[in-house]
Amino acid sequence: MTETRTRESSHQRAERITRQRFARRQWARRWMRWKFAVAVVSLVALVGAAVWLVFYSTTLSVTRVDVVGNKLLSDDRVTRVAAVPAGEQLALVDLEEATRRVETLSEVVDADVTRAWPDTVLITLTERVAVAVVELGGRIRGLDADGVLFREYTSVPPGLPRVQPQTSTGTDALKEAAGVVSTLPRDLAARVDHVEVQTIDQITLVLRDGREVRWGSAEESELKATVLVRLLEAQQAPVYDVSVPASPTYSSR
Repeated sequence: MTETRTRESSHQRAERITRQRFARRQWARRWMRWKFAVAVVSLVALVGAAVWLVFYSTTLSVTRVDVVGNKLLSDDRVTRVAAVPAGEQLALVDLEEATRRVETLSEVVDADVTRAWPDTVLITLTERVAVAVVELGGRIRGLDADGVLFREYTSVPPGLPRVQPQTSTGTDALKEAAGVVSTLPRDLAARVDHVEVQTIDQITLVLRDGREVRWGSAEESELKATVLVRLLEAQQAPVYDVSVPASPTYSSR
């Protein structure tokens, strides 16, 4: 009798343990479903909050436009041309269009317009550097190494040679002259008073002491400069010709 009761008691305990395990498994399954649902709701809420913050909240709207890399251009001129709308959502600013507008400025070689979170548009400029000046129509303009005319001067800056084109000189010839000047060593460039340009292959350097150097085109300009320096040291003459650098010559005229 006692043994039967003991077996029944063990059987009841086993059933109770089984029911407890089943209940725990059921609870675990329910919790996993609730956990997944909570995670989905939280993610949706997070994404919604992020979308609202980026595209609708005034927290991430444009309050500043910063300009770096500019020496010739003022901040005001650059920001005016960039025309970035104040108060617009930073995420919605058309960076490509702002870049295109800034690059229309003649002083600018390259512009990079980026977002600087949370509220700033950053404009980074690369400006042109004058290698010579050109006087056209009474205006003294800077000429960069690519042959682009950009800024104006009230007078010829020290150290910059003058390029003197003829009325028939085209933009290609100006570009060729800029290529010549930009490759001259600094000490040689300092000795050049002006550069006379007729065509792309008729370029002449006039030194500050009045001597002339028939240069030809911009082809092999580095070699021509090396040959000219040696020629100037070796021979005094009013006219030099390095248009064919392998066979330089000099003459009385």
